[in-house]
Amino acid sequence: MNPYVSTILLSSLGLGTTITFASSHWLLAWMGLEINTLAIAPLMTHQHHPRAVEATTKYFLTQATAAAMILFASTTNAWMCGQWEITQLTHPIASTMALTALALKIGLAPMHFWLPEVLQGVDLYTGLILSTWQKLAPFALILQMAENTHPLMLTTLAITSTMIGGWGGLNQTQLRKILAYSSIAHLGWMILVSQMAPQLTLIALSTYIIMTTAMFLTLKNTNSTKTITLASSWTKTPALAALTSFTLLSLGGLPPLTGFMPKWLILQEITNQGLITTATIMALSALLSLYFYLRLTYAMALTLSPHTINSTTPWRTQTKNPTLPLSSSIILATGLLPLTPTILTLLT
Repeated sequence: MNPYVSTILLSSLGLGTTITFASSHWLLAWMGLEINTLAIAPLMTHQHHPRAVEATTKYFLTQATAAAMILFASTTNAWMCGQWEITQLTHPIASTMALTALALKIGLAPMHFWLPEVLQGVDLYTGLILSTWQKLAPFALILQMAENTHPLMLTTLAITSTMIGGWGGLNQTQLRKILAYSSIAHLGWMILVSQMAPQLTLIALSTYIIMTTAMFLTLKNTNSTKTITLASSWTKTPALAALTSFTLLSLGGLPPLTGFMPKWLILQEITNQGLITTATIMALSALLSLYFYLRLTYAMALTLSPHTINSTTPWRTQTKNPTLPLSSSIILATGLLPLTPTILTLLT
């Protein structure tokens, strides 16, 4: 892609998210979301492959539907209550419709069906943008309107997302689909406490972005898109294969890694609120996700891949990808747990 074009598109991505962050009016927030959608579409199709075009079409239709629902919800609220402010979305029908639209935008279950297919059809860098940057603007809106939303709806979305995110990833061998279901499960944890403790949602979102960035950059560095390719990556980069195991376990939420921090804090908060059943279901559904992370870790670090392969031998060639962002993200994805008190003090 022409560097001038890619610069304009990436700048538009930043501009759309910034407009949504800075807006207090629904029309301005909607405009930022639309700029985001229009800017990511050419980045998704730059491969000129039928799968990429199909993924872009699915993504565009989904995002356009969600944007239309947001516009309809905000107009309904203005008609019924006379308010265009994001924080004043007080009409129950309008708030339910807006939350459903934002759940469709980020891929919360049961509005998640587009996410694995879209991530499977794009390359790893675009998949990284879709999994991280594109979640920020909708989450900013969810956090602003969460206090006017029915808690039962948030809890239902959270439990459904964590369970489907765990179940869906169990029978996958494509790494991008596994990361898509991982995204759905993590989004469920974030949405659960968006009303009672929004600072924990921010912590969970930040750690999710760090861990997902580390994982996507690792896959790009080793050029892996399937489990079998990841299993043979130790021959090319043994040190990176060992560190990737820690990143996968951190995504699963095992202590003493970074991924344990948001799960620990969220379970503590909902237990303090008296939601023991919800906490139990969330903790058990996290085990489903942990299973397929452990399976990937086992395939990559604890098994020996077959030496008789019918393809070209993967020699240890010099990588053209920059390693500083990769190493920084892996360090952050595995070693932030001791800083939990400091992070909590800064956010409260």
